[in-house]
Amino acid sequence: MTRQQRSDAVTEKMKWRCIGPPRGGRVVAVAGDPNDPMTFYFGACAGGVWKTTDGGTYWECVSDGYLNTATIGALAVSESDPNVIYAGTGETTIRVDVSYGDGIYRSTDGGKTWAHVGLEETRHIGEIRIHPDDSNIVYVAALGHAFGPNPERGVYRSTDG
Repeated sequence: MTRQQRSDAVTEKMKWRCIGPPRGGRVVAVAGDPNDPMTFYFGACAGGVWKTTDGGTYWECVSDGYLNTATIGALAVSESDPNVIYAGTGETTIRVDVSYGDGIYRSTDGGKTWAHVGLEETRHIGEIRIHPDDSNIVYVAALGHAFGPNPERGVYRSTDG
């Protein structure tokens, strides 16, 4: 798996300001399209998955009506096919005002639609990694039920998305 490089020349000129979304809240999950520097996704801890295609000027919620929970703990965009996005529900920084998740969702059309693909009982997903050459090979780190040992805690691997 590869890491994206950052250009200091670009980031030094950036000035940060809040541009929304107004109810997005705290964010622990961010992922970018490896082929398009203007497209990013973020997962709000209590507000779903949001997408920008203009570098952050405008954000649109792309998960409404598809996810059974609004708490997002991890996001990943496939390097081999940027239309494939995985969202892990239930963040691992547990707070009283954030509900637990119900597993993994996958989009194959750049976030237009989402399908639940499993791990219903993992509750808190902290990381997702996609194989750089095959978007069907996915690794997921899950906390499971937060308090006490449980069989849902661990690292999971899927070879069929």
